[in-house]
Amino acid sequence: MNIWIPALFAFLLGSIPFGLLIAKSQGINIREHGSGNIGATNVLRIVGKPFGISCFVLDFFKGFIPSAVGLSLISYVGHQHGISWGFLEPYATEFPAEQRSTAQSFQLMVGLLAILGHNYSPWVGFKGGKGIATSAGVFCAFAPALIPVLVVVWLLFFLITRYVSVASIAASIALPVAVIYGSWYHGKIANGTWNQPLFYFSIFIGLMAVYKHRSNIKNLMNGTEHKFTPKKKQPK
Repeated sequence: MNIWIPALFAFLLGSIPFGLLIAKSQGINIREHGSGNIGATNVLRIVGKPFGISCFVLDFFKGFIPSAVGLSLISYVGHQHGISWGFLEPYATEFPAEQRSTAQSFQLMVGLLAILGHNYSPWVGFKGGKGIATSAGVFCAFAPALIPVLVVVWLLFFLITRYVSVASIAASIALPVAVIYGSWYHGKIANGTWNQPLFYFSIFIGLMAVYKHRSNIKNLMNGTEHKFTPKKKQPK
């Protein structure tokens, strides 16, 4: 039963619609403006830069925090990740060393449920954002070395195209490539210690992110996708 506690916590935290709440604090129903999405990009466009950044940070941490908790509470013999959460230690589960992949799968389930909670929040009719910020938080907990690589990919495509959606899709596709390359580069594939569940997880998360951008892909094909353009200062 203990292995399900972090997963339940992850889904509940991930399901908090911060974008909707931030916009409502300014008297705006974000679902009626712009793309109708409750994610950070739409909040930034409609409500303003400080609110969009705040939304991104909050969405990031609702992926990072439960994943960090999951890494600490679900482990296997000879391997321990994360911060020590003393008051939660009675709920910790340690698998035998030979069940490493099982333990890794349960750890990743925590991250998955955080992302699903964000993408399909029960508080907004099982709708939500596209999961980019929350996924970044999850992978910052599980594989922090990947984040700089994905940030570079995102920035490169954003600066070339000025489309947030294109940059996000490119980073999503690059995710499993970065995971498998990192495992090969560090010799973990050769010695059999690489995290196979993490690779399969990265494929699923990448494909889900692309799927969540299907309306953006359609707009790109139709030439109706909005480019990101900074607001011009009003003359004094």
